[in-house]
Order: sequence, then C-alpha cells, then structure tokens
Amino acid sequence: MPFEHRLPLADRREAGRLLAADLAFLRGQRDVLVLALPRGGVPVAYEIAQALHAPLDVFIVRKVGMPGQPEFAAGAIATGDVQVMDYTPSDVRERQRLHEMIRQETCELARREQAYRGERPQPRLQDQVVVLVDDGLATGATMEAAARAIRRQHPRLLVAAAPVASASAARRLAPWVDRLVLGAQPEPFQAVSPWYRDFPQCSDDEVCGLLSAAREGSKA
Repeated sequence: MPFEHRLPLADRREAGRLLAADLAFLRGQRDVLVLALPRGGVPVAYEIAQALHAPLDVFIVRKVGMPGQPEFAAGAIATGDVQVMDYTPSDVRERQRLHEMIRQETCELARREQAYRGERPQPRLQDQVVVLVDDGLATGATMEAAARAIRRQHPRLLVAAAPVASASAARRLAPWVDRLVLGAQPEPFQAVSPWYRDFPQCSDDEVCGLLSAAREGSKA
C-alpha cells in the first residue's frame, strides 16, 4: 500500500519497516535473498531482510557523475562490468573526462567490494528470489545497472524495491524487473533526500555493522 501520507519519512530504518509490509508476499517463499545497494540502501534493506527472515547482502553499484558536474548522473556502473549511460559526450575531450570518471568509480566499486565483502564469496543468484533495495530512486540508473547485472545470473524472480521514487525512474525500471515495489512516487521529484527528515550519509562502518548483524541474526 503506498505511504505518501507518511512523507517525509523519519529515516531509512523506518522506511525499511514500512516497505517490508509491501513485500510481505515474499514471506515464506524459499530462496529469498535481499540485496542492498550501498550505502544508503543498506539500512532500508536490513529492516526488510529482518521482516522476511531472509539473508542480507550487498550488490555494489556506483553513480557516474557528469564531467564537471558530478552531482548530476551521467549513468551508473555495477559489479559484473555493467555500464548504463544516459550521456554521450559530443567531443573527444568530454569523452576522455567521462572515461576518467568511469575509471575512478570502477576503483571505488572494487574498494567497496573488498570493504563490505572481504573474503566472502559473491552470493549465488541463479534460481533465487532476489530483492534489490535502495533508499530512493531519482533517475533509476543505479538500480537499472544492478538489475541488468543480476539478470545475467538468471534469478527465479527479480524484485526492485525503494521507499520513494520518481515516476520516470519507475517507468525506466519496469522492463528490467519482474516486480517493482515502491512506497511512494511523490512529485515533483528532484532528489531523494527531501523525502526524509533524517538523511545522513551512511558510513562504511554502518554498512559493515548491519551486514554483520544480519549474518549473526541468521545464525540464531
């Protein structure tokens, strides 16, 4: 059930608890795996994984900023060498700048894989019910990159979920997932942060702590 009336949301943890109710159709299904898009998606996904009694892991994606305007997305990259680009440079210099930004984000993607996963192997996704979670979708580029990468691994069902999203992001993602679960699609939608009262940057320590807590909880 949409929760526009709850906006702005208190924080990511509340958003996850609310969104978990919309994902209750997955409770009791076998082979459900919740994959968070770090870093902001992890607190949301943690609450969903707890509600579904499902394991939690991460799937690393990185926004690629526009050359000279990094706050605006030119596209995104994901684990598995997937690129989704919304911007095509018109000259050689711009192409070089964009390639450099992609290189930088690829290095950061690798750093986060090591920081969050360490020696743990990538989860097996074939024939799994995969729930991709982020804290919000503005352009949808990062979620699309993740969905396209995961599709290559042939999950049984691919669900994308976010507490808030723009209508354009929802349209963009629909062809790439089997089910799209969005808590609210408020308009006008320029960014994710205005739809939360408390929206601090998530740290690597917070991500690792929640992943560790989820793993420990699954052993109990």
